[in-house]
Amino acid sequence: MKPKPFSFKTRFLSFVRGILDALTGVLFKLYYGTKVRVSPPIKEDILKQPAIEVARKIRNKEVSSEEVLNICIQRIKETNIITNYFIEDRFKLAFKEAKDADDLIRNGFLSTRYLARKKPLLGVPFTTKDSIGVDGLHMAVGVTSRKYCIAAKDAEVIQLLKKSGAIIIGLTNVPELCMWYETHNHLYGRTLNPFNTTRIVGGSSGGEGVIQAVGGSIFGIGSDIGGSIRMPAFFNGIFGHKPTRRAVSNIGQYPDIHDDATNLYLCVGPMTRYAVDLKHIQKVISGDYAKNLNLEKTVDIKKLNVFYQFSNGAPMMSDVDPEIKEALLKVVKHFELKYNIAAEEKKIDWLKRSSQIWLQTSKTDKSFAAYIFNNPSLAAIAIEIFKNILGLSGNTLAALLVALSDRQKFNPDSDKHKYFMEARDHLEELFKNMLKENGVFLFPTHPVPAPYHNQPLIRSLNFMYTAIINSLGFPATAIPLGLNKDGLPIGIQVVANINNDRLCFAVAEELENAFGGWIEPNGG
Repeated sequence: MKPKPFSFKTRFLSFVRGILDALTGVLFKLYYGTKVRVSPPIKEDILKQPAIEVARKIRNKEVSSEEVLNICIQRIKETNIITNYFIEDRFKLAFKEAKDADDLIRNGFLSTRYLARKKPLLGVPFTTKDSIGVDGLHMAVGVTSRKYCIAAKDAEVIQLLKKSGAIIIGLTNVPELCMWYETHNHLYGRTLNPFNTTRIVGGSSGGEGVIQAVGGSIFGIGSDIGGSIRMPAFFNGIFGHKPTRRAVSNIGQYPDIHDDATNLYLCVGPMTRYAVDLKHIQKVISGDYAKNLNLEKTVDIKKLNVFYQFSNGAPMMSDVDPEIKEALLKVVKHFELKYNIAAEEKKIDWLKRSSQIWLQTSKTDKSFAAYIFNNPSLAAIAIEIFKNILGLSGNTLAALLVALSDRQKFNPDSDKHKYFMEARDHLEELFKNMLKENGVFLFPTHPVPAPYHNQPLIRSLNFMYTAIINSLGFPATAIPLGLNKDGLPIGIQVVANINNDRLCFAVAEELENAFGGWIEPNGG
């Protein structure tokens, strides 16, 4: 099965988009100039340690959970005023839970070995995004009409983390209804990149990307339906993992899942400063499914088959930045020099159709507009766009444009839908045959480093580098590979076969050791 050639219209529109992107890029640069605010450096060493090491120190009474929690809270307070990532706390309850954790450890009834096995994250503070339910906290998802909505109970992933002893301390910012890759809404405002405040943080787990980058919590939990973990990880220089489909429960998120097919593409996963934490957090949040992931099985790096591709070659998207290509090539060279692995370059044609495949696989019978409007008519959307221009709308322009573009009624019996679902199946099979049990695929997480605020309106389809992996259901990890010439994070994603998340984690740890991993923003 081969993809049909692109029409003249598509190629012409792609050319026009490229010209518009180049022209507006100059304007964005002139407008924002050097308006950069700097986050204060991290003073407390505990924030520069992996979550599993923090947990070990708490268990061994080298530091108390209350002390770690207080350090996280102080860090949030001194950095949130600059980057606006944290939107709601549960500090009072968190302190009670931290005290309970410390008391449990101090009373000595349970051995440290038992606690490490049964409560591996005991006393460790973490955060999650404002779309994953936390009992008693708001669940607005950046939508003004939901500003009074309160979660009645914890999402299943939060329940599992609490059972492991981890302490949820609050919520981080998201785009409106989580359906854009810049974190901005009219309830909590815009979240700014800690490396350069004129740049975006990604979305939809954008606030979570920032809090991990600046050290505001020990680890984070995001969700990913089109790159919502991996893009913020890429833009903020941290690690972020989209698990194998169905490896983590999606119950307790908003929007609610009405169609089980959504579980094939939407995933909850960890966001961390250190690669070593990914496996341990994944084991907790996967619950009973973890047995399918064989996370304890040792990965022999030298036995990996490595494949890579520099670009998806698709129209309507930015060219891959030369520094990102160079970073990917350095990874290929690393495997060759250290392990004598001859990586194979691929040119998978169907990746050119990433946008069409993802748009069809993610389509449901409920429109985006129906979630943000009581009356999701064309007239209502047009009125809101006009109000937005005047600064009077409760909705962001990005959300309104998504609502406008999502008006076509979903028809699962249409020839178009059937064609691209068949293409999805073909591409999944192609990847499975390539990856087998020991293969990994290296691919750009995003074609360019963090754009300026609002620039995604011109680069609306760039997220397809991550989104296509959601459509296929494979696990994928965003891995930081240093900073570019402008001081912005760059990196790649590594993809493995179904249930081979451990390969992604092993490669992440290998590249962290080789290239340095997370870098504190602003040279801290």
